[in-house]
Amino acid sequence: MRLTVCSLPRKWKYNQDCNHPQGDTLRYNITGDNLQCVNVEFSPGEVLYSEAGSMLYMSGNVRLETKAKGGVMSGLKRAVTGESFFVTNFHAEGGPGMVGFGGSVPGKIVPLDLRGGKQWLLQKTAFLAAEDDVTLDIAFQKKFGAALFGGEGLILQKVQGEGTVFVAGCGDFIEFNLAPGQVMKVSTANTVAWENSVQYDIQSLGIKTALFGGEGLFVTTLRGPGRIILQSMTMSKLANSLVPFLPDRK
Repeated sequence: MRLTVCSLPRKWKYNQDCNHPQGDTLRYNITGDNLQCVNVEFSPGEVLYSEAGSMLYMSGNVRLETKAKGGVMSGLKRAVTGESFFVTNFHAEGGPGMVGFGGSVPGKIVPLDLRGGKQWLLQKTAFLAAEDDVTLDIAFQKKFGAALFGGEGLILQKVQGEGTVFVAGCGDFIEFNLAPGQVMKVSTANTVAWENSVQYDIQSLGIKTALFGGEGLFVTTLRGPGRIILQSMTMSKLANSLVPFLPDRK
């Protein structure tokens, strides 16, 4: 079996001037290289929402509304995953509006089209923004070992609904489309998102490899079928690489 590498779903057709699906009702453009932002255009009556603090700029006719989307229980679920209790809703008034969103670390942004009943699981810091028809919920690791050693923790984010969600991560993104039974072994915490059909678990590399190989004791295993998105850098690695350059405050 051959492993298929893909950067975009095959059904999406992109033109030369902008990188949003032709015929999709949501109009957006992702700009930048490793410090990306997504510019979203939307019409009156359409609603976008984002994690608090993700908005970079917006047109003058956009109105903000802070609320606990889905009620108190949904807000508590978001808080458990590390997101804010409240989300920010964006409304365009008097004509088309525009909002720019950016991640919290140097990295990439990818759109996921959830239409047709698709569900994705995300690492707990990956959600950036979405259309109002997208539901952001929590999901629990199915196996205790994956929760304890897999780098993602016990609780993950789950997105579903008839709309588009924007996912942010650290470094560059690498996408694979796994065939049924195909397995990808990934360094701990380098997994950003995967389709609900993908099985997620951990595997030991052995004590010798952990002590002398520098790769850690465990790796994440992802078994197809389904798409997976990986990141070339993690927040912890980025933070550790900056420590030697921080001023000494002693």
